[in-house]
Formats: sequence, C-alpha cells, structure tokens
Amino acid sequence: MAESSISFLVEKLGALVSQQASLFGVVEGQVRQLRNELEWIRQFLEYADAERRYDKMFKLWVNQIRDAAFDAEDVIDEFVFKLEHKRQQRFDNLKFLNFLPVCMGLPDKLPLVNELNERISAINITLEKILINKGRYGMEDLRAYEAGSSPSTASSSEPWKEKRLIPTTVEENNKVGKNDVEALKGKLLEGEMERGVVAIVGMGGLGKTTLAKKIFDDRDVQRHFDGDRAWVSVSQRFSIRELLLGIAHCVVTTLEEKQKHELGNHELGQEVYKSLQGKRYLIVLDGVWNTDVWRGLSSYLPAESNKRSRVLITTRNEQIAVDARSDYYKLQVLDKDKSWELFLNKVGSAAATWAGLEEFREGIVAKCKGLPLAIVVLGGLLSLKDLRLDSWRKVLKSMDWHLSQGPHSCLGILALSYNDLPSYLKPCFLYCGVFPEDSEIKASKLIILWIAEGFIQKRGKETLEETAEDYLSELIQRSMIQVANTSVDGRVKSCRMHDLLRDLAISEGKEEKLFEVDENIDVINGLPTSVRRLIINTHHQITSSPHLQNSNLRSLILNILPTSEGGDVILIQKCPKLLRVLHVNAMQTRSHFYMDLSRKMRELIHLKYLCLSGFCGMIIGLPPSIEGLVNLQTLDSGNRILRQSMRERWVYGHLDFDKMTNLQKLYLWSGDWLKDVNLNLGKLTSLKQLKLREIDPRSLEGLFQSVSQLTGLQNLKLMTNEDLSVKDVEYCRTMPVLGRLPNLRILILLWNSYVGEKMKCPQGGFLVLEFLQMQKLNQLEDFSIEETAMPNLKTLKIELCDKITRFPDGLLRLEKLQRLNLYEVPQELMNVVSDTPGEDWNRIRLITSYAFPQSMNLW
Repeated sequence: MAESSISFLVEKLGALVSQQASLFGVVEGQVRQLRNELEWIRQFLEYADAERRYDKMFKLWVNQIRDAAFDAEDVIDEFVFKLEHKRQQRFDNLKFLNFLPVCMGLPDKLPLVNELNERISAINITLEKILINKGRYGMEDLRAYEAGSSPSTASSSEPWKEKRLIPTTVEENNKVGKNDVEALKGKLLEGEMERGVVAIVGMGGLGKTTLAKKIFDDRDVQRHFDGDRAWVSVSQRFSIRELLLGIAHCVVTTLEEKQKHELGNHELGQEVYKSLQGKRYLIVLDGVWNTDVWRGLSSYLPAESNKRSRVLITTRNEQIAVDARSDYYKLQVLDKDKSWELFLNKVGSAAATWAGLEEFREGIVAKCKGLPLAIVVLGGLLSLKDLRLDSWRKVLKSMDWHLSQGPHSCLGILALSYNDLPSYLKPCFLYCGVFPEDSEIKASKLIILWIAEGFIQKRGKETLEETAEDYLSELIQRSMIQVANTSVDGRVKSCRMHDLLRDLAISEGKEEKLFEVDENIDVINGLPTSVRRLIINTHHQITSSPHLQNSNLRSLILNILPTSEGGDVILIQKCPKLLRVLHVNAMQTRSHFYMDLSRKMRELIHLKYLCLSGFCGMIIGLPPSIEGLVNLQTLDSGNRILRQSMRERWVYGHLDFDKMTNLQKLYLWSGDWLKDVNLNLGKLTSLKQLKLREIDPRSLEGLFQSVSQLTGLQNLKLMTNEDLSVKDVEYCRTMPVLGRLPNLRILILLWNSYVGEKMKCPQGGFLVLEFLQMQKLNQLEDFSIEETAMPNLKTLKIELCDKITRFPDGLLRLEKLQRLNLYEVPQELMNVVSDTPGEDWNRIRLITSYAFPQSMNLW
C-alpha cells in the first residue's frame, strides 16, 4: 500500500512546483527528479503481486522507499510552514505601518529555498541507493518491469466507474437461513412468560449480527414487542454506562439527551427501568465478550412475570450464554448447497449464468468452509473480475497461497480480498479501522476525513466527494464494509465494519505505517517518530500525551470512552505543527472538556479538518488567528461553546472567518460570538454545509442576508433558543431567501429557527431540495407549498410542531415524495392523513410514518 502514500506525495510535488515556480532554480530540477522517480516506483508497486508483498526482502525495500517518501513529505511541509511563519513574522513586525508591503521578497525566501534544495538532493541520493540495492540483492531491475506481465490479482487501476445503489438488504438477508430465523423467532415469541434471555452463539464470520438484525426488524417481532425495542452494540472495552445510555436513547422519552448524559450510572439505570416497567420489551446486546455485561445490566431490566419480555445476546463465547442462563441457539456453518446459493447471490446474475462457473464450485465451497463472511467477501471480489477462466483461476491460486499462511480460512480470504483492492481503495479501507469497535460510521464524516487525509485524488470533472462516494460503494460491493443505514434514494447514510475486518485493518494499518493505536505502540526504546496518524482511545483525563511531541504527526484522532464518573478533561494546548486532521470524539461521556487552541493556532497552516464532538459540555478557546488556517476545509465544534476572552478581543480583535475561503463545512454553537463579530459568511464562497446552533434570534435577519450569498450551499441546519414568540423577532422572508439557493438539497429547521405562524415555500423555489425537516417550530400553524416549488422533495419530516392542524397545502402535488414522517403533531392532522379518501391520499398513507425521531437531541 506504499503506492498510495507515494501517489499523494507525487501530487504534492507537482503542486509545489506549479505554485512556487518563481522560487526555484536548481531546486526545481531536484523536485522534478524526485517526482519522476517516485512515479516509476508507484507504478511498480501498484502491480506487484501479493506473494511478493510478504517476502521479507521485498518488504524491507518497500519500507525504505516509504520512509524516503515520508522524508520528502516532511521536507515539503516544513518548507511551506517556514515560509508562512516568516510571512506572519513580517506581518506582525510591520502591521502598524500600513503603507509597507507585508509580502516576502526573494532575499527573505532564498535561505529556505537553499535548505529545500539540499534536503531534496539528499533524499534523491538516498532513493538512488535504495534502487541500486534492489538489483544488488537479487530483485529484478525496476525499469525492466512490464505492468502487463504482472501476476497480481489486483483490479484494474482505473477507478470504479459505475455508480450503484447498494442493495442493503439482499446480501445481509441471504447470509442467514430461513430455518435460523424461524427457530429464533420461536424462542422470542413463545415460551416462558417472565423475562427471558436468548443467545446466538457462534464463531466470527458466521452471521450472528445479521441474524439478530433480521429478527429485530421482523414485523411479527415488532408487533409482539409492542412496548420498547433497543439495539446496543457491545465493544470489548465496554462500560455499563455506555450500554445504559444506548438503551436509554431508544426507550427513555421523558428526558432530553443532555439530561441523560448528566445522570449518574444508578440514576440512569433507574430511568431505564421505569421506562421499561409494565411493557413487553426486546433488548438486543450485540457482540458480548464478557460475562460482566449481563451481570451489570440485568438489574435495570424489569423481570415481570407476565410480560414475556426478551433480551437477545450475540456472542462467540458459549460460556457467556450459559452464565446469563439463556436459551441459546448455536449457529452452524452453511452446508455446501447453501454456501453456493449465497455465493451466487453475491457474485451477480452475469457470473451466475456463466458457463465456466461450474469449474470453480467445489474449490470455492471448500475454501470458504461454510462461513458466510468469507463467502460474501470472496463473492464481492470475484463479482468485479472479468468472466474469463484465467482471471478466476489466478484469484483461486492466490487464495491457496493466502490460506497457507495461517489456519483460519476466513482470515486468509479477508487478507486476499484486501490485497486484491486497487491501490486507491486500500488506504480508504484501512482508515475505517480508526473508528471505535462496533461503531456506526456516518458516510459523510468518513468521506470528509478521506478527503482531508489526501486519499482521494481528482478524477475528471467529478468532485472529490463524488469520487469518494464511489470508493465507498466499491468497498461495500466487495463486502469489505457493511451498510448500516440508507436514505430514501438508496444512498449510504452510515456504515460499519465487521470486527474481523477491523482487526485486519488495524494490523495492516500498522504494517503499512498508515496509522497507529497508542496502546499498541512500543515505547521501550523511546517514542517512535515515524507515526503519521495516531489514534488514542482512553477513559482517563488527559493533559497531554508524549506522542504529541512527535513533530511528524499529521493526524490525531482522540476517542474519549465512557466512564462511570464525570470529570474535567483538559487537552491539547499545543499541536504538532504539521497536523492536517484533529478529531476529538467523546463517546457518551459526562466529562466536561476544556480545550485551549489559542496558543500557536496560526501555526497549523496545514490543518484541513478540525472536529470536536460528543461532549455534554465544552469550552473551546479560539483566537482571531484562526483566520490564518487558509487550508481548513471542515470546522465542527458540535455542541460546543466558543469562548474568546476580553484580553484576546483587546489584543487580537474579534473572531473572523471570512478569509477562510477553502472552508466547505462549518458546524458551530453560535452563542454570543455571532452577534459580536462582524462576520460575513457570504465571503465563504466554498461553503457547502452550514450548521449553527443557539442562534440569537436578533441575528437571524443578518444571518439570512449572508446565507443568500452562499450559492454553493447544499446543506443548511439551524437552531435558535427554545423560548421565543413572534413578538421576539418578526421576519417572513426566510423561505424566499433560502428558496433561491441553487444547490440547497437539505434544509433542517430546529427549535424556532423559523418564527411565524405561516410558512410559504414560494413558486419556483427550492428546485433541488430533497430533504426538509421541521422540528419544534412552536409558532407554526400553516405550511404551504406553491406550484412548481420543491419538485424534487423526497423526504419531509414534521416533528414536535403542536400547532400544525392542517395538511400542508400543495404537498399532494409532489410526485417524488417518498417519505413523510409525522411525530407528535396534533391529532387533527393525523386524522386528515388517515381518513381522507382518494388515490393521492392512498399514496400519502403508504409513505407516512409516525416514528420516534432518530435523533432527539435535536442536533
């Protein structure tokens, strides 16, 4: 996978030459020489066969090439950093003399250019020695290598062209048999009257989670458990608090999410108990590794004798099922016929009818050994191969070699499928391993991170987001990633990774030096400086980490795991200067987080992604110098309070984002800073997503004036203070302003971000809008859609709007509407939907649900 790192560097070298052409003399030749040599090496590595990747001599050679590439990246990034640092110093020294230029002249830059020339020359010499060693120690000559002669099973290097809507249910449903489903349903729906525990037991890759999910979504099961249902994924590093919060999110409706997070463990458990008491409930605990899970939770789940409630556990460990006194079901491997049936379903109709397929039946079935995960991963791999005997034989020959490396057939097939990935997909797959075990990964978040990390290269006229979405689709097609949730039009909203594949990603990520998990780093001989991306998973309070002293660190992903006790976490007063990604995520923790980024903020000129999420309370210090982060593409403070001290305002001036013209995604808790700052959002011409919370209602008029200039805006989400009335702020121009935005696809208005009794979507407005959510708009009584407005609307959600009694005028005309959700709306409106006759109304009834909103924290 070193070729992906080299590809990124080759592109960076090209950009450096074009952007800084005026700086170069001799150094330009050195940079071009390095770029050309790396391009040759990249082509060679892309086609190198899988067997050689495991050869010790070849691995040593590749590691040396990778290290040289990393050194070159460090040299370039440090050069750009020093150049910008010198410019800022000049600006600070001369800013009081407005008539003097602050740009740097050639004499200022010359020492840096000379240093760059020396360091690049040294890297070229090192690289030449590495290439000489390749021939000296018996490996064939690099330039004599012909790509067409490659024995590799890798897919074509051409990016995956065809855009597919992934059938999220077909593959998953066929991984489990009908007999398994019926047997489990019998255990859940029949039997003893008191609370019972049912367990699904089996080795990894057998489809335990898939079977449990199919049972959980079964209509008979949903009707039977008419009280509450909850699904909770259990990681190996679980905490009882984390599990209680997961259950509470599904069943406790009397408290807001913030209130739940503020409760202690016992109080939270009592709220869960009270919410389930007197109901027939179903709780799924997926992926239990420890007997302490059931022992810690059982007292909070009512065991009433006449309700026939059930707890469903999935586990690899039979002892856990016995300890919970469960009626357990041992999942068996598939027989030969069912294995082949699942394979045909995955490989696609064209291959299933191919005359040459029968030759491979016996070998495929034998090698997969009845494990559904192995079957669908292999099927996904072969579904992208040409229907030629030599192509399939090559794959199966390579599989024999992978299986010979270890006793576990499933792991061998997974390794084969990883090695078969084209070079552009490998870092994207491995990067999924940075997310916590069993977590549901938002597709939009994953795509943003892939782009910020430099994994997505420009492809024709497509945007980077479109290319990344294709990459995600191909990984799903190959069954390397599983779909967790989809939108109405079939687009992937979230995904997850099987734990065996995650283990593979973490192992290969370390091997390929893509990322490291802090607890896996050996620091006996000192802190390693080669770590480029670091993941820290911790329960503890942190003031600093020794790894932050690593000046080569490019990405820091910090997952603060749930603890039984709250507390303050103070983190990061200074970040490594070459950092590109900073992602801090508190997973359902009670901790309050204080983060002071004021110091040296403007030094982080390479930063592209800054996200701070998950805490119930946070204060972030941001200086005005944040405007110097000209490469920042995503700024996400989530539910966080931005703080700027009086001293910072006096010394530096007010916060200002309008110079950050590369900013594409801005998510902030607005607070007082919005009205205090002369903020012109209209200058953020690249902005695609804007989410603002706690907006002062008096700022709304000016805010919408700025928003009207954001012609590239695709996603807008707003939330104001809760207690408002029409007399607090009167404006009615919101919808006409928003309706003129040419690219707005998603509009979410929460908690009185629209104030008024009437909302009218103007004629010809919102031409590309696909999703509209209105939640807790307390004054809204009448919602109407004029003719030719919202022609592409697919989803409409009206939730917690207790004054809307009439069916929205014009809604029946929207032919593309596929989902209408009405939650906690007046009975009069529900009666109109349920009782009005006519064909159009029959269509509306088919697409209407009254479901509890997926996210009741309103953000």
